[in-house]
Parts: sequence; structure tokens; C-alpha cells
Amino acid sequence: MTAKPDAPATQRNRVPILQVLRDELSGAESVLEIGSGTGQHAVYFASELPHLRWQTSDRDENIGGIKLWVNDSGVPNVLPPLVLDVEEVTAITGRYDAVFSANTAHIMSFRAVEKMFALVGNILLVDGKFCLYGPFNIDGAFTSDSNRAFDESLRSQDEKMGIRDLAALDQLAQSHGMQRSALYAMPANNMLAVWQK
Repeated sequence: MTAKPDAPATQRNRVPILQVLRDELSGAESVLEIGSGTGQHAVYFASELPHLRWQTSDRDENIGGIKLWVNDSGVPNVLPPLVLDVEEVTAITGRYDAVFSANTAHIMSFRAVEKMFALVGNILLVDGKFCLYGPFNIDGAFTSDSNRAFDESLRSQDEKMGIRDLAALDQLAQSHGMQRSALYAMPANNMLAVWQK
């Protein structure tokens, strides 16, 4: 039997993220998670937020692992994953009250980040929220030495990767009908930004 994939960081950051989502998504019913990864965040958040219908998604190579977590969880409001690559998809069936994504923007090319914001703008309902978790730069500057080192490490693997500047993301959001409504400081020099349509 195939072992479920494990991302240890999800155990460390899930409680602080949940505290924000519990508040920000209190009025939502449907959430699309872009880049569900292993699926661990999805089953945890869905179990803790039973009012939400949590739709997982990722690129094809991660679908099997997500299915293992979703199937084993027994959590009724977390849905099997959609195959979704923001580089290739401009629209998907259905509209959502919220979109959540964690640790994706810095491992995508900036072109893919642009496409992700365009997709979110297309599928979010009016007043819907886009919650994006990860490291961000502010006013062109790193927020910590560890983030600077992390950025160097990412760019050494692939020059298209790197920590994104919040101002650039705000601009993308605005071009797709969203405005930033909140920014939360999170552990390990991460943040959770929220844009509202």
C-alpha cells in the first residue's frame, strides 16, 4: 500500500492559519484550495471548519497523495482533488466564496502567480476572499535574514522562483477586482494576506 505523503511544516503552521481562517471565512460556504500539496492542510481545516465545503486541487503529480489523505480522513466536507495547474487553466466549473493557498507563490514563476490571481478573480463570488499564506517581501525588502537566505536557495534551484513582493501582489489583485483587506503576521517570518473581491 502506498504511504501517505507527509509535509512536516503543515503540522507546525496549521493552528495559526486556522485561527485566521476561522475568522476570515466565518461567512463562507465553499473554498477552493489551490496547491493542496499533500492534502494535510485540507483535511485538518475541513475538520475544524465543518461549515465549509473544502475543494482540494493540485497538479496531476500530487493528486494521488491528496486522495490518500482525503479518503483516510473520513471528513465529509473535504472533497477529492481537482487536477489544477494555474499555468494551464483559465477557468474551472463553479464559483467559490473563498480561495486558499499556502506556500505556492514563491515556488511558482511570477507568470504563474499572475495566472493564479486571474483565476481567483474569475471564480470568486462578490465579497469572496483570497487567503494566501507564505513569505512575502514588503516594499522590496526581505522581512528577515532567514527569508533572504530562503529566497537565495529558491533562486539557485530555479531562477523563476522567489519570494514575492506584497505590492506586486496587491497590483495583481486590483487588476482582477480584489483589494487587500487584511495582513496577518505568522510564525517563522510568514504572513497571511487576504484580498476581497
